[in-house]
Amino acid sequence: MKVTDAAVRSVLISALVALVLGGVGHAAGENVPVPKEYGVYAKTDRGLTRIVSNIVYDEQRVYYVERSNPVSFPLNGVQYFIIYGKHDMQYLTLNNMKPFQMTGLGVRRYMFGLEIGLDVRKRSDVLYTVKPKGLFGRGYYALWINDTAWDFIIE
Repeated sequence: MKVTDAAVRSVLISALVALVLGGVGHAAGENVPVPKEYGVYAKTDRGLTRIVSNIVYDEQRVYYVERSNPVSFPLNGVQYFIIYGKHDMQYLTLNNMKPFQMTGLGVRRYMFGLEIGLDVRKRSDVLYTVKPKGLFGRGYYALWINDTAWDFIIE
């Protein structure tokens, strides 16, 4: 049986098309790790890091949090966030935090600053991935839904 150049080309083109389409299909079905417990997590190179929730206070229509040892990540360390649990995602925002007045006991307060654009993808009824549009700079940030904020620092 004699193999022609046309047959070799068609096999190579078919293999190339399958490789490209297979890569696109794999990216679309991105394998998102599912945490063991409900909560908010940051996906980093080392795995998942849980972000502890914080209470949002309202003082004369100024919304703020009292900073209490938020988790820190290196610059470019966070790939995306995972929100696992039942939340009203239409009210989710990502904000940078700005210094606000201190309490009488010297506890620092931070108010919510500008909202940062988000790409939110629903993976199941209780699993969402959240990725900021654009790059993080160094600073203090919070994911905010209703009366709960998950604050963290990018160093």
